[in-house]
Amino acid sequence: MLKTNVQPMVISTFINPIAENHPIKNKFDLLQKVRQWFDNIEINNPELARLIAKLIPAQCPFERDIIVFGRKIGHIPPLCKFNPLYDQFVGLRFRALCYLVDKCGEDIQSYC
Repeated sequence: MLKTNVQPMVISTFINPIAENHPIKNKFDLLQKVRQWFDNIEINNPELARLIAKLIPAQCPFERDIIVFGRKIGHIPPLCKFNPLYDQFVGLRFRALCYLVDKCGEDIQSYC
């Protein structure tokens, strides 16, 4: 029986079509203001921190195994990285959880 190592293929063209140091990237980033707004949100309210921790999932909710008659026939990979604001959402959730632990002294295991 012949076994082969199949490497996962990442198509970086679809994820990041313009390189970070490309001069067009700095001129044509339409979501830059939205990213800055998300990055500048300060968490200073326990209710807001709890709401953010509940609304933003800890892992991609779209990743699934397709099972038919008890057999796995396919897999849907996590697609959250295609979201252009993914890093901002993860950072906002992290700041909310840190606020709940550091300032409120809460146990955050129920949010994970």
